[in-house]
Amino acid sequence: MKRLLATLLVILSAAAVLPALHAESIDGIRKSAEEGDKASQFELGQRYEAGKDVGRDPEKAAEWYRKAAVQGYVKAQTNLGNLYRMGRGVDKDYGEAMTWYRKAAGQGDTKAMIDIALMYAGGLGVEKDDAEGRSWLEKAAGKGDTQAMVHLGNMYKAGKGVEKNYTTSHEWFLLAATKGDVIAEQEVGLGYFTGKGTKKDYAESVKWHRKAAEKGFPPAEYSMGLRYARGKGVKQNYSEAARWYEKAARHGHPDAQNNLGLLYRKGQGVDKDYGEALKWFRKAAERGHPLAQYNLGNMYLKGQGVKKDPGEAKKWFTKAANQGHKASKKALESM
Repeated sequence: MKRLLATLLVILSAAAVLPALHAESIDGIRKSAEEGDKASQFELGQRYEAGKDVGRDPEKAAEWYRKAAVQGYVKAQTNLGNLYRMGRGVDKDYGEAMTWYRKAAGQGDTKAMIDIALMYAGGLGVEKDDAEGRSWLEKAAGKGDTQAMVHLGNMYKAGKGVEKNYTTSHEWFLLAATKGDVIAEQEVGLGYFTGKGTKKDYAESVKWHRKAAEKGFPPAEYSMGLRYARGKGVKQNYSEAARWYEKAARHGHPDAQNNLGLLYRKGQGVDKDYGEALKWFRKAAERGHPLAQYNLGNMYLKGQGVKKDPGEAKKWFTKAANQGHKASKKALESM
């Protein structure tokens, strides 16, 4: 259940990002809001929440959301619920949050339905109820909400709140992927690669990973790098592997950073360059990646791309060993 809650929180946080604000002047919006226009009241609430053309002020955001919400403006009801759930601009009150979420959900707002699922998943203001939470996700998914579909795919994949079922998980991910959801596209690609919930099909796996990767989704960019490096679903091509690894690496993906470092160290698909290898190992190592920490330690131990420094090598081997990396433990024992 903790994993489900964490998944919900991640996607809800993404959903809470404010949409693009209208170009109308703040004075015009305020005038309309003060005259009782609910859309303008909602807009003004967003401005205060985002700090756009006004000072960021969660309390005023809540005030204007409430004015629009009591007039039945569904987006304001959901956003006001979010403020109560997070205790932002108002005292944290799960019961009040649920009240506003239910009002919005009653008008068909799928984001509010997902919020209600979160509340039931975490037992926030209500008795924890996995089945009820899943029911709300299914309602949102039935209205075409891809985030809800992804949640359901993750639930069945992890067996959290439901019996683990890779086939059902894959079906939910595939449904969301066909609607263009980038997370689902990546998950569908993984499903076809592993054969969990569907027939193993490397070419189909690459097709879905490529869709997500071309949208700039780092995990999918990394997956494309792996496919080219291993020749799974595509002809092995280290140059293409390096190209995709670098895209993901520049987006901060530590596995891609480490693998790109390996290609530079070996000269596979790129010119051998210990300096570049060191740079990418360091980026991943500083993010806590144990294999990159081990690789960085070896660079210092052997003086590759940097002056030999056993003390620095020991530091990085120790960091990796503390995470259970066996090769690092052996390296320390032999020093």
